[in-house]
Amino acid sequence: MLPSPRASLAPNTAEFETLPLVKPTGFREYDARWWFGIPSSDKAPELNLLGVQALGLGLGTLIREMGVERKIVVGHDFRSYSLSIKQALTLGLIQTGMEVHDIGLALSPVAYFAQFALDIPCVAMVTASHNENGWTGVKMGANKPLTFGPEEMGKLRDIVAAGAFKPHAGGNYIRIENFRERYLEEVTKGVKLARPLKVIAATGNGTAGAFGPEALRRIGAEVIPLHTELDWNFPNYNANPEDAEMLHDMMAAVKRHGADIALGFDGDGDRCGVVDDEGEEIFADKIGLILARDLSAQYPSATFVADVKSTGLYAVDPVLRANGAKVDYYKTGHSYIKRRTTELGALAGFEKSGHFFFRPPLGRGYDDGIVAGIAALKVLDRNPGEKLSDLRKALPKSYTSLTMSPHCDDEKKYGIVEQVVQQYQELAKSGGRILGRPIRDVNTVNGARVTLEDGAWVLVRASSNKPELVVVVESMTSDADMKALFRDEVKPRLARFPEVGAYNQEI
Repeated sequence: MLPSPRASLAPNTAEFETLPLVKPTGFREYDARWWFGIPSSDKAPELNLLGVQALGLGLGTLIREMGVERKIVVGHDFRSYSLSIKQALTLGLIQTGMEVHDIGLALSPVAYFAQFALDIPCVAMVTASHNENGWTGVKMGANKPLTFGPEEMGKLRDIVAAGAFKPHAGGNYIRIENFRERYLEEVTKGVKLARPLKVIAATGNGTAGAFGPEALRRIGAEVIPLHTELDWNFPNYNANPEDAEMLHDMMAAVKRHGADIALGFDGDGDRCGVVDDEGEEIFADKIGLILARDLSAQYPSATFVADVKSTGLYAVDPVLRANGAKVDYYKTGHSYIKRRTTELGALAGFEKSGHFFFRPPLGRGYDDGIVAGIAALKVLDRNPGEKLSDLRKALPKSYTSLTMSPHCDDEKKYGIVEQVVQQYQELAKSGGRILGRPIRDVNTVNGARVTLEDGAWVLVRASSNKPELVVVVESMTSDADMKALFRDEVKPRLARFPEVGAYNQEI
């Protein structure tokens, strides 16, 4: 039996090879992320392979305590170390009596689909998603299509930290062959584009390169690949369609090839970014609004969920209102939105980061970037006289920043956000103004989303998976006003906290 994990160990020592290392802060709100390390880095690792085995022991112990059938799907993303991490995790799971079904190289939505296709309640997908090379993590669940939230993650952290493992006989390992084909058949069945669409498929050399382009070809798209070769050195940029570098590459590719659309997928394929035919990026929340407009016409009085980083246009959109649609703003995070859409019986959910959730009859409730990309193509197919740029221009105008991420240590970020929330609540209560405008509402479901009288808003929250804060601002009047909200309101407010790193990127 493994001893209780250590929170820190020096690499290249005997202790590192004989004791489990699991830094407790790696247990985030809705998944787990640790710096595992790469040879060129001098940053201390937060996890070793024995620590991953301990995580498997802890997860198996928690599943047994939850009274769930002891069967689990495991998969891994394309990083140089992900297979070894999955194998160490599998060893720990088997030690607790789990029957492990290994689908091999996969995207997170492929693992989620496997829960349904194989009728298995639990999942553990080894991925650091869009995090930079050197990070690893696990997305977990025990009740499809939901994934763990803070309660389950807290229990798992406590079990692992205390070494309170409960080994059990009867564990087993089953390898599932060629599950990629089964997934591709699922996401493309019944879909055939009626008109030719030229599509840039960008994957940043990540795992989605083995899935996304083929899925798009099968529905009849003309696919132009952009860095779709799998390469765990990520030689071009990090596979994150919310990052400016990947978006700018997609923009240039659209203009170079005269494409109808560019679809960008993150490292584990559960997010999708979009650039239109004019080479303009359309943030995922506004793609969500385009999708919601289209879907609300087919499903009147539908409910949609948007995360607190998303545009305020959902609340005032005339098309959604005319179709009787209802919109609920909720916490950012794939686990939260999955859970909220299920609770409300929503038709779909959208996150600004690029997670899209489609529930029956459109999907199974989990986030899938490839399904989202296909949904965008289907909207174009249903509107043969319009380009994506036309649909973008038909939306009410707003000016939204990129998601900004000033550094703040994991141990400090939540305390800082609590203080910021209190400041904004007191400012609103006292009748204070921001850039001369009254405060209409302070939504504290996830940090502070402060909405002004004219609909502009600012958001400050803690990142759920990195040592950072998350800042977004939106103006309904001008780009200059949007920049002023950040420059003259949020930036100086955060600058009062020495724990928050400087943020110098232009917005």
